[in-house]
Amino acid sequence: MDGEAPQRLRIELLGPLRAWRDGTLLELGSVKAQALLAALLLGRWGRAGHERLLDAVWGTEAPLSGRNLLAIYVKQLRSRLDPENTPPAESVIRSGQGWYGFVAGTAVLDVTDLEERAVEALRTKMNGDPATAAGQLAAALALFRGEPLAGLPGPFADAERDRLAKRRRELRLARLECLMLLGRYADALDDFAAPSTADLLDESLAAYRMRALYGSGRQGEALRVFEEMRGRLEEELGVDPGPELAGVHLAVLRRDAGLLPRVRAAADEGSHAGRAADELPHAHRTADHPPHPRPAVEQPPHARRTVNQLPGDAGYLIGRKDALRLLTEPFPPESVAVLTVDGPAGVGKSALVVRAAREICTEYPDGCLFVDLRAHSTQRRQSPEQALHRLLRSLGAAKGELPADLDELTAAWRTATSGLRLLLVLDDALDADQVRPLLPAGAGSRVLVGSRRRLTELDADRRITLEPLTSADAVALLTHLIGAERANDDLEAVNRLAELCDGLPLALRIAGSRLQNRRSWPVRGQVDRMAGDEGRMEELTAGKRSVEANFLLSYDQHLTPSQQRAFRNLGLVPTVEFDALMPAAMLGLPARATERILASLVDVSLLQEPRPGRYRLHDLVRVFARRVAEGVPEEAAAARRAALRVVLDAARTASDWGAVSFPTGPRPAEALFEDWRDAEAWLDAAGGELPDVVGNAVAYGEIDFACWIAEALCDYFTRQGRYHESQAALEIALARVTESTDDRMATSLRGCLAYTAVYQRRYAQSRALFTEGLHLSRSRDDRLNESRALAGLGAVDVSAGEGDLAIVHVTAALDVSGPRNDHWFSCMSLLILGRAHQYAGRDEEALAHYAEARVHAEALGRPHQLGRILSIAADGHLRLGRHGEAKALLRQALHLAEQSGDLFFCARSLTRLGTVEQAEGDLLAAIAFHGLALQRFELLSRVPAPGHDWLEMDIRTRLGHAYMAAGCLRAAHGQFQRVVDVGDAR
Repeated sequence: MDGEAPQRLRIELLGPLRAWRDGTLLELGSVKAQALLAALLLGRWGRAGHERLLDAVWGTEAPLSGRNLLAIYVKQLRSRLDPENTPPAESVIRSGQGWYGFVAGTAVLDVTDLEERAVEALRTKMNGDPATAAGQLAAALALFRGEPLAGLPGPFADAERDRLAKRRRELRLARLECLMLLGRYADALDDFAAPSTADLLDESLAAYRMRALYGSGRQGEALRVFEEMRGRLEEELGVDPGPELAGVHLAVLRRDAGLLPRVRAAADEGSHAGRAADELPHAHRTADHPPHPRPAVEQPPHARRTVNQLPGDAGYLIGRKDALRLLTEPFPPESVAVLTVDGPAGVGKSALVVRAAREICTEYPDGCLFVDLRAHSTQRRQSPEQALHRLLRSLGAAKGELPADLDELTAAWRTATSGLRLLLVLDDALDADQVRPLLPAGAGSRVLVGSRRRLTELDADRRITLEPLTSADAVALLTHLIGAERANDDLEAVNRLAELCDGLPLALRIAGSRLQNRRSWPVRGQVDRMAGDEGRMEELTAGKRSVEANFLLSYDQHLTPSQQRAFRNLGLVPTVEFDALMPAAMLGLPARATERILASLVDVSLLQEPRPGRYRLHDLVRVFARRVAEGVPEEAAAARRAALRVVLDAARTASDWGAVSFPTGPRPAEALFEDWRDAEAWLDAAGGELPDVVGNAVAYGEIDFACWIAEALCDYFTRQGRYHESQAALEIALARVTESTDDRMATSLRGCLAYTAVYQRRYAQSRALFTEGLHLSRSRDDRLNESRALAGLGAVDVSAGEGDLAIVHVTAALDVSGPRNDHWFSCMSLLILGRAHQYAGRDEEALAHYAEARVHAEALGRPHQLGRILSIAADGHLRLGRHGEAKALLRQALHLAEQSGDLFFCARSLTRLGTVEQAEGDLLAAIAFHGLALQRFELLSRVPAPGHDWLEMDIRTRLGHAYMAAGCLRAAHGQFQRVVDVGDAR
């Protein structure tokens, strides 16, 4: 990116995100906007597509209005980062069709400064000048102001925080090594004066601390450091100290002078660069400076040929740097190291283990052997006996006819390998029984095992589970396959193609090969051909390579009938992530039995468990599961309805509206959820996928369920301020409501959409929908929806400032509803009446209605409703100067809001407590309460809503007045200016 660059803009990311222009600290806005800025600055993407930025800031929970939010946040950032009156075309943040980008060179970044200093310092260290390097490293470390990107949300910020934390640790270890070389033990000990939580389990840091203590003549303290670390490792991780720390411990015990090296003159050392590479801790070594090979096991006196059976390298390998490091780093020379790599079909296990083996093959002079055990192959699987025959012959150890008995063969193999240092790769293993007899006996040998199963019964020194590539790595692989020029022509299509391939290397290579063979095909054409499940699987087939065929082998050959049924049903789950509750309902099994089946599918890499008790299928695996389920249509239909029933039960149980509001459709199962809290927690775990459940029901013709679920979710969504999700779910259902067998839905869904629109301050639309619903309900003699439409019109009237008309509508609503025991409706209607009287200045009448509403709210038993009534009633007491009564109500309201997680009314009640404190003369307490209100406001839903804007302006106005009363005029001006800014942005 190029263009006219504004000057003197500095941005710091090595701590809380901060920016200055000409020395003035800039206000950067919400944490989401800051997370977007961090992604634009650190993403190394140039032009970043909208989908990539949505993934960076929200991950899998991007809101439906995400693109609009990006535009809002970019506008906010431009207004703060650019000089006044800068047009968008000259902004530091540029935009185009489907992308945003930060103009390179327009800002000075502390992360850039860090890298420049770090590279220079490490180069100085490598050149044999630890004294200068120590100072340079200290200067680089001083750039950190705490945790990098502190407090910023989103997957990108999390990943960058981890990356920068690792860089910080790397530089810290390098400085400690320099201090050791210089004998500056006191300086080294200063580094440990304020340990962080991460330091407590860091064995490398503990080793340096022990060396520094020993060098300072404090051997006893050094030994105590080891004992403390050993205790923590055992308690927290259940492991013993590693070889590095154990080696330092032994040296301290022996008073080994070699523990504390000194810098020698350059003339005595030969190559400085070579020595510096050795001095780098293991974490610092790179491909340019590998560790010295371990000493080879001494060869026996008889001659033996060296065998290398490793297959050719798979070529371009991306996104596996950490896994490759774990497979290739050193192990104690006296043991046989066993390392396993598991993951789903096509994820690149074979490519990884072969690459790892080729990188370390020179360390195994007695042979590098490879066996394809063919657990998932159209060829016959290799038995342990067959594999041992082949391995023994490969080493030339087969004398005449080999025994057929497995025990005898295993004994012969162990005898033959007892004096050898071998590298053995066992690919596509089925289980531990297939692998265990093949393990060599020679000290220092290493075995790399690839399997779709987790091989939990095999004793392994290290286990690595491969996941599909990240979106960035998947795009990089596609770009490598089709060429950068072709990829850059339509980067959005390349990103979409990577998504459709689900980051699976096999799928990416097949899609890439199709484009390689057809140079005239646009990338977008390949994306279009992969639309729909069938097209997707057909396009991911090339000759003998097929994603579906790989999955089918796992399904057909290695799943029991009960596992196959469970797998088919999981493809029909309407959310991407789920717990055991929904599969249990679909399978008709108890929770414990369902969890066992799910665990078994995790073990064979057909199901993921991203966190305890939460499961998901990889996207392509889910497509395959759905296709298999289509072969059993009756089973699929029943399972799909059972899954939708769980969501419906959760939504109706969680709703404050009560059972009277849902007179049609299935009743909630009593045993499914304990109470509304349990149901609400279950819905919370589903996150932003709930509107998609409605879409899923519509897609499969389950229109009644789509309507019932959209209706039931309305209260849950609006209470949480998730108005866009409520609107989306209702609009999906309304589009097909004429196909519903439930006549009530046509009226009820319109009322729900109108109810949502009131919260969004779309009063004209809300009034039109309520009026339409009123006519429909009267024509069908539907008194429930007639009364709710009238009350809804009253709510619109109040919001539009027409209090007298609101009283007419709500009074009519209460007359129509009659004496029914509908506490939610009565509570809401009385609340609207109270607000109408309060806005007209009739505070005593308003308080009377609030008191009556409170009775119904207490009978309802839901803290959401009661807390809101108390908070609103407190306004009436404030207007009448009854500060004690207002404070008591607000404290109760605050407790209830915190109990129910109602952040909106939590912030609302806090800021009014601030107003009470100011009225009573305690300005410090007032400012503190308003500050707490702003903190709660920042935690509100990521989707901006009109009510949220109003709340922010209300809090800042009250805070501004508190600052003015305290004589803090500049602070007051800042708050009032923010009020103006929020109002202008609406």
